[in-house]
Amino acid sequence: MKITRLPGALGAVVEGIDLAQTPGKAVIADLRHAWLEHLVLVFHDQPLPPAQFLAFAKLFGEVVEYPFLKGLDDFPLIVPVVKLEHETVNFGGLWHTDTTYQLRPPSATMLIAREVPPAGGDTLFANQYLAYEALPEPLQAELEELRSISSSAKADTTKTREDRIRERGKPAAEEYHADHPVVRTHPETGRKSLFINPAHTSRFVGQTVEESAPLLDFLFEHQVQPDFLARVQWRPGTLAIWDNRCTLHNPLNDYHGHRRVMHRVTLAGDIPV
Repeated sequence: MKITRLPGALGAVVEGIDLAQTPGKAVIADLRHAWLEHLVLVFHDQPLPPAQFLAFAKLFGEVVEYPFLKGLDDFPLIVPVVKLEHETVNFGGLWHTDTTYQLRPPSATMLIAREVPPAGGDTLFANQYLAYEALPEPLQAELEELRSISSSAKADTTKTREDRIRERGKPAAEEYHADHPVVRTHPETGRKSLFINPAHTSRFVGQTVEESAPLLDFLFEHQVQPDFLARVQWRPGTLAIWDNRCTLHNPLNDYHGHRRVMHRVTLAGDIPV
């Protein structure tokens, strides 16, 4: 097994492993160590059918449902992430950390590419350890005293779900809200990171949206600076797992007129502290 860093501030490509052959405990332990170090792991040429994809995901943690969309008919925990040829808005097409509007946001997301456009459709990732560490110490101290509200109802976010909810939405989907620390301590590495995101974070606890906007807007711009980024390029059979506790991601919407089909699972997390 060979692990090679991606260009940029996070991520690594794993080669020399066939995920269709269930990895043993020692290999999973090595992969988990590499994942915690690099934040994103990418495996190319792994055309796992849904049953094997789900089985591999379960080696990393408990697979949980996504709150708004139905999964595949035979595999309800696997959610199709689709942009069709006629669509111009892509699902999740803005900087975010998955479902931080939940009390226990997922620890990880795993995505496998089924169909990709001939060009485009890459995903950008942002290292939130580095985003926090680059801030001046007085601002770090100020942020460590703050909590923020995440909502599933932010307008830009819901727009990226509309077509998929019409097609595969769950009945009576509700709005979700949760408050979390602005600076999170990773439960496995002990490192601190920014834990806000433009898609879901609406305000600071104890402040209005308007009062929160100046500092949040500054932080939203800061946390996706080029020095914190890396890019993942997909091809059919590419599988990636990323750490939602210390990263943001943004699937680029630069392939109008082409189909992109991915399968996604999310892994259970804990209450951020």
